[in-house]
Amino acid sequence: MTAYLGGSAFQTVLDNPVTAYRQLVQQYAKDAAGKAVDPKIASQEATAVFRANPVAASLSGLIPRIIGVGFKRVPKFGILLGLSFFLGEDGTIGVTSAFGASVLSAPFINPIRMIEKQQRAYFKTTGAEKPIMEILRESAKQNFAPLFRGTVPLMGHSCASALLGLAGQPKLQKYIKGELSQHGVGNFTSGLLASAAVTPIYVAVTNPLSRLEVIMQTSKIDGKSIGVIEACKEMVADSKQFGMRGVFRGQGLGIAKGILSLTAFHQGRIWLTDGFRNHNISNGSYTPPVGSA
Repeated sequence: MTAYLGGSAFQTVLDNPVTAYRQLVQQYAKDAAGKAVDPKIASQEATAVFRANPVAASLSGLIPRIIGVGFKRVPKFGILLGLSFFLGEDGTIGVTSAFGASVLSAPFINPIRMIEKQQRAYFKTTGAEKPIMEILRESAKQNFAPLFRGTVPLMGHSCASALLGLAGQPKLQKYIKGELSQHGVGNFTSGLLASAAVTPIYVAVTNPLSRLEVIMQTSKIDGKSIGVIEACKEMVADSKQFGMRGVFRGQGLGIAKGILSLTAFHQGRIWLTDGFRNHNISNGSYTPPVGSA
């Protein structure tokens, strides 16, 4: 569990600037009048925000994401590893445990994601991230119900992440390392290649879901909430006007983020796992089975 959390923290810090930029690209799909804008214009507006205040924009949402490493990752990884254990998967993440963890952990994860997106939502008008306490005060007036906006698309997003990221990437990395071991390919390179192979599939599946989350979670907390059906209608209208570019806004950024995130997470997890394992072996608290690597 500690290795998984450490890998998540490492990943979170490294990919936050790309995460922030991608949200803005998707969020600026509409102008101030509520009309859809060309994806190129949305990207230009997001770039302008980053150029005006690069440090603040790059670090926006990082605090709730770091807090979320414990607050949302512990339930997710705890449920995931718990289900994997009870299902007898012997440490290998399977489809059933990944799906169960995605659904059961969503109520813990969604409030953190909502706060993270709300912090960045008004950069274009204020030039600064929205304070966390202000977000919580506004939500408290509605019994914190706004913090659960976007839970439905999150479940789908989280399931795809678990299946392709947690379950698929390690298996693919093991295969690639086995095939290329004679060429001196190590853990990091094989992990990077596995992430590069998995990520386009992952992003193609999750990008529309991510877009739904952004639509639902960046509207004003004290204003009218946007439901799943309404968010889907907005995406359909976007696709009619701009084709697939409208549906897959931020797709390229998602692929870049995915490769960076998956590689950082798994490499951090592997480093920590090996470190803990070697430490336990050296102090005599763990004896590896005979014949184990």
